[in-house]
Amino acid sequence: MKTEELALLGRTVVHLQPSQVAHRARLRTQRAALRHWPRLGQRLLAGSNPTGAGGWPSFTPLDAIAPQRWPSLAQLASGQITLLGVVRDLDEPDRWQHTDAPQLWRYHLHYWDWAWGLASEADRGAARSVFARLWRSWQESCGFGRGDAWHPYPAALRAWSWCGLYRDLVAGSDIEPEFLRAIAAHAGFLRRHLESDVGGNHLVKDLKALAGLGVFLRDERMLCRSLSRLGAQLSVQILPDGGHYERAPAYHCQVLADLIDVADLVTAAGRPPGPELTVAIARMRRWLGYVLSPDGTVPLLNDGYPVPRALLATLRPDPPSGARLVTLPDTGLIRATVGGWHLIADAGTPCPDELPAHAHADTLACLLHVDGAPLLVDTGTSTYDTGPVRSYERSTAAHNTAELDGADSTEVWGAFRAGRRARVQAMTTRSNAGMVTAEAAHDGYRWLLGRPVHRRRWSLTGAGLRVDDQITGRSRHKIAVRWHLTPGTTVRPQDDGAVVSTEAGDFAVQVAASRAFKLDLEVGMVASGFLRRTFGPVLTCSIESVLPVQVSTCWRRSPGQSWRA
Repeated sequence: MKTEELALLGRTVVHLQPSQVAHRARLRTQRAALRHWPRLGQRLLAGSNPTGAGGWPSFTPLDAIAPQRWPSLAQLASGQITLLGVVRDLDEPDRWQHTDAPQLWRYHLHYWDWAWGLASEADRGAARSVFARLWRSWQESCGFGRGDAWHPYPAALRAWSWCGLYRDLVAGSDIEPEFLRAIAAHAGFLRRHLESDVGGNHLVKDLKALAGLGVFLRDERMLCRSLSRLGAQLSVQILPDGGHYERAPAYHCQVLADLIDVADLVTAAGRPPGPELTVAIARMRRWLGYVLSPDGTVPLLNDGYPVPRALLATLRPDPPSGARLVTLPDTGLIRATVGGWHLIADAGTPCPDELPAHAHADTLACLLHVDGAPLLVDTGTSTYDTGPVRSYERSTAAHNTAELDGADSTEVWGAFRAGRRARVQAMTTRSNAGMVTAEAAHDGYRWLLGRPVHRRRWSLTGAGLRVDDQITGRSRHKIAVRWHLTPGTTVRPQDDGAVVSTEAGDFAVQVAASRAFKLDLEVGMVASGFLRRTFGPVLTCSIESVLPVQVSTCWRRSPGQSWRA
């Protein structure tokens, strides 16, 4: 490994807790042992005796309540499956491996949540027959403890899915005895493969699965221990303002759905959920209600993907607050609404110290809607595979903020890692006389010559938005302030600005700076889902100068356009 790579790794590892390193070493040792001695490993990791299994009580998880685009009975019967918009064959046992597919797709294949479509089919006999055939094929192809199927995360989601599908697709069938033994094997595996090395939403998924397995197998000890550990995680992962500590609204929704499922399951099993669980759910619903965009979608901050509206409805976020200014100090999000203008500003830390997986280099970025329509957008996430697309989507250049010398404000690298992180300073907000103002600074470029600091102030009124960027420090630097516009926007350059036309109307953009600047129109990628990307215009103000430098960007409706005060 080169010296630069070692330094980058060192700047990443220094943020980890010693216990994480120990857990990672343990899990890797266990996986290596399972590859060499799978039968011995299966005996050593044996779960509860399945003879006492009683299944779940009358309980329907959110996966079954919220309509999804699950593969149809006809498609699965034909030996094909569509996941994340990608169609593949499942005709032979080795086709369950799909080594040439992106890992995220392979994970989704092994979740088995797609089988909820079979559970809802009117032709129950045909659905049970197809499920049994696919399940036997999977069992032949995916040996215990080996391959992607037995990474703890997909194993946890699969265990939960199988527990829920048992009543409709398995009970009383020929595969029932073997299926119950497989459920018990998942309990034994997961109990000793909790992702304490990763933590975050992965560990919540693991503990949710163990709670589901405990109820299914009538294993009171497993249920109690999983609920106890989940409660301890809530005090870490759910911040005082109600946001999930990974600071990615899409993953906030995922964790909220997991907690609702656990609370509903234990309630159905005759056990009231603990107060830490019900309080966390209430706080997370309130937070989600604050950050939803005016069009009812979930902001794609940090790693983000479109959350289906049907699922979002089952989460029951609190109704939007009518307050002009909402500050969520722990997650660092600021929401301002004046007239038809709606701003979300990100002045939070990029990620927890020990968990950078879903962080982007987007400190002091913002999103803007006008009259319910998007104007300034986030580029979202289309892949988790290491490569140029993943690097771009996590970069500072992919967000509505300031970039220095082509560097990222947080040193994101690989698929899920981060070295140096931006540190936010002096966040302040105020609302008065028809104006909302928010201000913050970060030192993510402190390692550059002259130790630059980026300070940004947002000023929102019924007339529009003004953003003032100040880069302080010393030495000469290249500065780029980028504005990512919604796809389909047309941009007409003007002196010291531009006119942009969107579905919300025409807007005048005016730029002023303390040094000579150049306005360019670039092309940026915008993710619309897994491996789905489109292109949108990016208005970029570039300056090369000795610091300090100030840039002001104003967004107003064009003359002739009306606005609400």
